[in-house]
Amino acid sequence: MIFDGDRHEADRYLLAVDEIQRSMSSASISATAAAAEGGNDKVNSAIQIAMARLEDEFRNILLSHTAPIEEDALTDNPAAAAAESSSSTSAAESSTAAAESGEEDRLSSSDPIPRTGSSVSNSSGSYRSTSSIKELDLIPELAVYDLRSIAERMISAGYLRECIQVYGSVRKSAVDSSFRRLGIEKLSIGDIQRLEWDALESKIRRWIRAAKVCVRILFASEKKLCEQIFDGIETAAVDEACFVETVKGPAVQLFNFAEAVSISRRSPEKMFKILDLHDALVDLMPDIESVFDAKSADSIRVQAAEILSRLAEAARGILSEFENAVLREPSKIPVPGGTIHPLTRYVMNYISLISDYKQTLIELIMSKPSTGSRYSGDPTTPDMEFAELESKPPLALHLIWIIVILQFNLDGKSKLYKDVSLAHLFMMNNVHYIVQKVKGSTELREMIGDDYLRKLTGKFRQSATNYQRATWVGVLYCLRDEGLHVSGSFSSGVSKSALRERFKSFNGMFEEVHRTQATWLIPDTQLREELRISISEHLIPAYRSFLGRFRSHIESGRHPENYIKYSVEDLESAVLDFFEGCPVSQHSRKRSQ
Repeated sequence: MIFDGDRHEADRYLLAVDEIQRSMSSASISATAAAAEGGNDKVNSAIQIAMARLEDEFRNILLSHTAPIEEDALTDNPAAAAAESSSSTSAAESSTAAAESGEEDRLSSSDPIPRTGSSVSNSSGSYRSTSSIKELDLIPELAVYDLRSIAERMISAGYLRECIQVYGSVRKSAVDSSFRRLGIEKLSIGDIQRLEWDALESKIRRWIRAAKVCVRILFASEKKLCEQIFDGIETAAVDEACFVETVKGPAVQLFNFAEAVSISRRSPEKMFKILDLHDALVDLMPDIESVFDAKSADSIRVQAAEILSRLAEAARGILSEFENAVLREPSKIPVPGGTIHPLTRYVMNYISLISDYKQTLIELIMSKPSTGSRYSGDPTTPDMEFAELESKPPLALHLIWIIVILQFNLDGKSKLYKDVSLAHLFMMNNVHYIVQKVKGSTELREMIGDDYLRKLTGKFRQSATNYQRATWVGVLYCLRDEGLHVSGSFSSGVSKSALRERFKSFNGMFEEVHRTQATWLIPDTQLREELRISISEHLIPAYRSFLGRFRSHIESGRHPENYIKYSVEDLESAVLDFFEGCPVSQHSRKRSQ
């Protein structure tokens, strides 16, 4: 190839092409019409041969200098991008000076090549509107100079389409190679929508990283190269045409992935990856607008904007469907021991993650949830009056509404327990878990608000009170004085038979409670200890007082051990077995070790 050899020969060839082109416009070849026609045929034939050769040379230079981008260059590094931005002016100046110096060397040869504006165009800062764009030099400066020299002649001779096609085919292959290095696969929208969620989730993470690199580095660098070679040639925006020819297909392939995700079937687990995609695209939009600012690239900008809109709509739809799913969650098997229901953990972890995306969702969620009315009377919908929450933003209302419908669902599940005490314990555990999750997230607590948090706290404390009433009122009723006295004074008129029955009833009821409730579970250590203390504060003084008043009446009779089975210390120790979630014997062994 000419441009692979002696530089002097390349210059001579370009000079010859210039002479042929001047001959085409010269009026001197016109002795007769026939002679002129014959001369034009020869000139046309010569220019066709020259253009075919220049096309091959153009392709060869492109291929010779098209190498995969280094791995460390394919990194979306804001710090490096900022450094690149700050040094762009000096880099442009030094590059232009070098180009001019190279041109002067060539113009000083024995066969000068007269051409206008043929120095390398360096416009690395010409369209940079964001500091995140990081342009690379994809082809060495001297090769760019040769490519521009050839492009000038091909375009001036009317071979614009051929020039663009050659350029686009070679550089498109280079972009495809970079895509493969970035892990971007050629998948149709249907292929993407058929992926299992685990596989799709992994691809979304990879796509977000790759999209940043593609827009800010790969596409931006391709645009820079097009400007260096074609900017200013003729009057048409040749650089824009070449750039769009090169990257339009890869760009559409890139954005098709996000589009497929945006229109895929909605499900709660997709919410946060969709928000990640949305945030990544929002972050990229200024760069997309900057890199694809040509009119011929309108479709790319429009596609990106439409995807952004669909991702926002998908997020809103998923939130609404999630609320309905929480309300209708159908499981009918009570969790053992009245512990925290898996639904509670799932929902509260979910809305905690929602709060992590607070800023994005505040912008996306503009309407309030469709809540039940206090007077609706619909047994399948919670009745909740939101008048006192009118001042809260829509996203906060959605989160509160999710908690309301979660409690409504849990209340229905509590009725699955045959033991009323266990039903109350279940509600206490679950509402307490909700409160702790809200308190544990600064963002969530801020949105929910302390007023509503106090209401939730009151609800789990009320459940604890209801549990104690359902369980211990009957037990403590055995320790009352009523019914033990016969006619006579208080000190001498005690019915021993009634007293024995009272002790037997207490023993039987406490043993049943002890045996059963040792298998119940309060996972939160502090809550478990608080409830044990509360039980002890009611049970132990009442038993101590009852035992102190009536012990002598039992011990003076036969087999007192059959009636007074527990000392005060025994009861205090037994209370420690409660709510551990396993049989009593295991706790007893545990305490004895």
